[in-house]
Amino acid sequence: MKNYTEHELRLKAEAYCSAAEHCPSEIRTKLALWGADETTTENILSHLLKERYLDNERFCRFFVRDKYRFNQWGRLKIIQALRMKQLPQDAISNGLDEIDEREYADILQHLLKQKAKTVKAATEYERNAKLMRFAAGRGFSADEIMQQLKQTGANDDITF
Repeated sequence: MKNYTEHELRLKAEAYCSAAEHCPSEIRTKLALWGADETTTENILSHLLKERYLDNERFCRFFVRDKYRFNQWGRLKIIQALRMKQLPQDAISNGLDEIDEREYADILQHLLKQKAKTVKAATEYERNAKLMRFAAGRGFSADEIMQQLKQTGANDDITF
């Protein structure tokens, strides 16, 4: 492994941050991989934060938007993933404000409809239990799932 100077590590970290949004814990991991010691890591992190290469609020906003739109994750799974990245609670809360409630509900409804086509169940109760487990695994809360199941169940032109 090549030994990098602090300046070289700073340039590598700037390039890494310029390519995509990252959080401080990801940069810490990357710097450790590149062989940076703790002091160098802290110096580079403070530089990246000061120069706005890193921004927890911005990272959370983009992360939330990408995960619920493209990965079709629910709030609970998104919150858990952000906590695992050691981000502050206020940044997580602000990021969750990015969720468009109508779009979020549409995503859950679409997921439930798609899954309902493949679920084999003897009773409606059993089918709903399987759909609940599926959506809960995606990070949707029980209240959100129940609301969608009730709305969808009440609509006659939607068949499960």
